[in-house]
Amino acid sequence: MTFIIWWLLLLFIQVNIISNLGFSLIIALTDSAVSNGLLCLACFVVFNNMRYYLPGEEKYRYIIVVSLVLACFCLIGLRILLWIIFKKDLNYTSFLQKSSTVRYGFEFLVICFMSTISLLWYSQKEQMRIEEHNQEVEKLATEAELSKLRQQLQPHFLFNSLNSISALTISHPEKARYMIQQLSDFLRGTLRQEGNHWNTLQKEIEHLELYLEIEKVRFGDRLRTEITVEDEVGEWQIPALLLQPVVENAIKFGLYDTIGEVTITIEAIKKDNLLQLTITNPFDADTNMNGTTPLQGTGFGLQSIRRRLYLLFGRNNLLQTRHEEGLFTTQIFIPQINNH
Repeated sequence: MTFIIWWLLLLFIQVNIISNLGFSLIIALTDSAVSNGLLCLACFVVFNNMRYYLPGEEKYRYIIVVSLVLACFCLIGLRILLWIIFKKDLNYTSFLQKSSTVRYGFEFLVICFMSTISLLWYSQKEQMRIEEHNQEVEKLATEAELSKLRQQLQPHFLFNSLNSISALTISHPEKARYMIQQLSDFLRGTLRQEGNHWNTLQKEIEHLELYLEIEKVRFGDRLRTEITVEDEVGEWQIPALLLQPVVENAIKFGLYDTIGEVTITIEAIKKDNLLQLTITNPFDADTNMNGTTPLQGTGFGLQSIRRRLYLLFGRNNLLQTRHEEGLFTTQIFIPQINNH
């Protein structure tokens, strides 16, 4: 619509100028129609050409050269057509010849203006396309890395469970059968969630309880768990399969080097617009040693969670750990954009 209004306005102005010079309305209309028609065609060529070719560093030189050449063709075509139509009107043909320089300058400016507008328009569209492409590539890379992190967590737990089942088949076959059933249910739930990046906290807790049932078969009465979830956060969103590696980390550093009963607590509460998850396990720095360096409870499990949270939210402060008074505490903060 803007394009049509522009050319109608240009046509009206040119008709008035030629009429005021003493020429008939027919001559004024014909002159304006032919000159603006050729100019419109030249601008269309420029606009359409920019769709397929955007000049690089030589863009300003390109615009000037193209505008000079197209303005020249417009002027030549205009003079030939109007001379054929009004060749018997010597007064008009003289005017046509004398006005050639002004016409050429005007045509050059209009084509140059259209070339610049076309360049800016298609450059912006190309930039938007590149940004969308980069965002899509980044998104795919992020999803691939998230998938890789999730897949790397399962073999460690699976191998431990199979080893425990192997040991139980002789001494406690009933426990072995029960553990196989629980492991089957756990893996089935894991596979169902492979395509989901998010889950409700309630479903994540249900999946976690399957994992804990398996671990309780392994460790017997030594492993005790306390899970506390505020009612209002049960339907809040959490990255799928986030809790299991954190609790696995707590079990590893809470039970492996002890012989007594161990209680691991899991608490989920609302804090501002965040879902705060707190996992606490006993931790003895004197017994949890790797050579001469005490383990800090930040093995692959916590590192993967920290990385997942960064990929999802772009923040490095959503996982915090602390060790005090024989307890190791892991806190995870999940932003809740749509919850209040």
